[in-house]
This record gives sequence, C-alpha cells and structure tokens, in this order.
Amino acid sequence: MKKYILTAAFAVALTGAAQAESLNIVSWGGAYTVSQDEAYHKPWTKKTGVKINNIDKSNNGPAGLRAQVAAGNVTWDLVDVIEYASAQLCDEGLVEKIDYDKILAKGVDGSKPSKDFIGGLNGCFIPTIVYSTVFAYNTKAFSGKKPSSVKDFFNLKKFPGRRALEKRPNNNLEWALLADGVAQDDVYDMLETEAGVKRAFRKLDTIKSSIVWWSAGAQPPQLLADKEVSMATGYNGRFFAAQVNEKQPINIIWDAQAFEYDGWVVPKGKLNKVKDYLHFATDSQRLADQAGWISYGPARKSSAALVGKHVKTGISMSEHMPTSPENFKTALVINAEFWTDNGQTLTERFNAWLAK
Repeated sequence: MKKYILTAAFAVALTGAAQAESLNIVSWGGAYTVSQDEAYHKPWTKKTGVKINNIDKSNNGPAGLRAQVAAGNVTWDLVDVIEYASAQLCDEGLVEKIDYDKILAKGVDGSKPSKDFIGGLNGCFIPTIVYSTVFAYNTKAFSGKKPSSVKDFFNLKKFPGRRALEKRPNNNLEWALLADGVAQDDVYDMLETEAGVKRAFRKLDTIKSSIVWWSAGAQPPQLLADKEVSMATGYNGRFFAAQVNEKQPINIIWDAQAFEYDGWVVPKGKLNKVKDYLHFATDSQRLADQAGWISYGPARKSSAALVGKHVKTGISMSEHMPTSPENFKTALVINAEFWTDNGQTLTERFNAWLAK
C-alpha cells in the first residue's frame, strides 16, 4: 500500500509538472500569430495543458537565435522563419535536423510527411504555409485607372504617391528587374552577374525618394489605411485580414507575387521538448484550420481538400490563396538557394545603397 501511495503521488507530481510546462514559440505577431493560436496553439493547450508563450520576434528571429547561442542561453523552443533563413541556420548548425517521417504525422490520406509537403524540406525546416509578398494599394488613392502590375508600382508618374517596401534586398531586387523588362525566367541568372545587380539598383533608384521602409508585417496595411503611402508590398495574409476583418479600402495586385515557404526550425537541444507539439501542429487538419483564419496556403498537399471558409465571415478562402490558379499566373517562386548563397553579400550591397 505504501509503495502504491508513493507511486500515485509521484504520478500526480509528474502530471502537475507537465501541466505547468510551457513552450516559448517565436513568430511574426499580428493576424498571423492569431491564426496559429486558433488553429493549433489553443487546441494543443486544451489537449495537454501546456501553455504557449507567443514571442513576436520572427522579423529578427535568426539574429536573435544566433545571439542566444553565443550567450549560451537559448530560451526559445521553436522559431518561425522563412525557407532561406532556415537553410542558413541549418548550415550553421544552430537548429536540429528533422527526420520528417519519424517525427511528423502522416497525411490524412495516409501519405508519408516526406511526400506530403509541397516543398521546402531541406533537412531542418518544417514548412507550415505557402505565402506571398504582394503589391497592394489604397483604392481611394487613385481616382481613375487602378494599378495592376509590378511595372505600375515603379511608375510614379502614372500612379503617384509614396511606396512602402520591406527593408531588405530580397524580392525588391527581383521586382526591380521585372519592372525593368527582364523576363521572369532570367531574373536569377541576371542577379548572378554584377551587371544585373547594378541594373536592379538603378531601377530602385527611380523610386528611392518615395519609399517608406517597413520591417514588420503589420506595418504595410496600416500605412495604406492611414494613407501614408498609396501602394505597398506586404504579406498577402496581412492584406487579406485588413480587407476582410477590418474593412479597409485595400486591394491586392497578384502580378509577380513573390511566393515562399514559411515554417518552423527547432533550436539545437530543443527537439525532445517540442516534437509532440510538432506532430500535432503540423498535421493535415491543423494546417487546413489555419487557412480558415488567414489566406495562406497549407504546406501539405493533403490539407488542400480540408480548407473551407473563413471562420469569421464565412467567405470561401480558395480565391484568396496565393496558389489559386488565377492568382498564381505570374507568380515569382523565390529561389531560396540563391538567397542562401548570396544573401549576406547582397544585404551588404543593399545597406550601402540605402546609406547613399
């Protein structure tokens, strides 16, 4: 009897410890973190009692993780990053290698995870969404013809007003070349050359004096809503949230959408702590549930058939997805390998250009 009582007490203590456990998860904040909260954070807490601490620092996630490793004090358990950043962290040995078929759930159709994800499986990265950085404009900014292309974004004479661009070279250099007449299939070949890089910066020069730089995903919709800019680049899901949830006069331009993967990396030493959560949060249903809150496509093929309507408004989400056939016609699929290899050099060039 005494042995039983001690064992039971030990079991209760373990249960209490499990319920008190929490996960520090780094993401992008705003409407995106809301979508994660509703689709898998809250269901996981309800199922296990494990609390999720949301930390809105993904815009500086890789640098933050490097700083924690250097200090010998890694407090983050999971970090949301884009694909090319995950490859850099993987190469640096700062994040865990992932055995996809061992750690993640099979697709709802029984498919192996390694076959079910659309792409982005670089050995350390677990994609959750496919998203796009797109152009958008305030519908009240232009009384006549409305902008509809990447070339219009760079045309200050035809479509006057300030522009908002993310403060980084990624996407901006590609768009500058497209706006300057470079064929989409030739963009990365062009950026591999000095002449191509100079050409991109010359095109950016044509709008430089009218640019408002942003660094957080919540900023572009707000800049448009406040009429501080007439056109902006930003994440399609953020613009969708502003349109649908906040009824802002914002319209998306899908031409030359910059198509990328976003998802999780696990800091070294944290895999055992988060693997059960990852198995749950990246299954077919959970990723489809996220698409009910924000217009990002699930990264799993088996999730597509499970995507339904927007939770709050009841509108069909399919036409708002970056991957819908109509929206994807002129999509620019971002070359993550190119940015892994050239990101540091081009960022230095970009920062020098900014300082001029």
